[in-house]
Amino acid sequence: MTAISPVTIRRARRGDVGIIVGMLADDPLGSARERLEDPLPPSYFAAFDALESDPNINLVVAEDADGTVVGCLQLCILPGLSSQGASRGLIEDVRVAAHCRSRGIGEQLVRWAVAQARAKGCKLVELLTHHSRVDAQRFYEGLGFQPSHVGMTLRF
Repeated sequence: MTAISPVTIRRARRGDVGIIVGMLADDPLGSARERLEDPLPPSYFAAFDALESDPNINLVVAEDADGTVVGCLQLCILPGLSSQGASRGLIEDVRVAAHCRSRGIGEQLVRWAVAQARAKGCKLVELLTHHSRVDAQRFYEGLGFQPSHVGMTLRF
């Protein structure tokens, strides 16, 4: 059994953007989408500012005991009419730094997001993961998520 590494989950700060983008880019899918340049393209900071100003979006990071950012997650609270006017939590961009995987950090992040969604009155939590990410699918199923829908995207 792998030892759990306790982390502190906090709101992301502007100074975390580069680390978050680095984690988002650290796999074959992400490396095709993200631009790791120095300096980062301004679009990342504009997106951060928009996220930061939206009260229904929480971009958070997981900090290791030494203060190093080792994971991230975005939780969106979406009001809706479906299910008798229920709000839902949408979990996106769950990432754990490659050298910190299998330490329970992703589980702590997802459990935090589920608890936050429940506390905000959501009646369900949903997420999408790419069909090629079989390990991620197994991870989410282990946390109780069910493959209940077929996700589709349209990129521009």
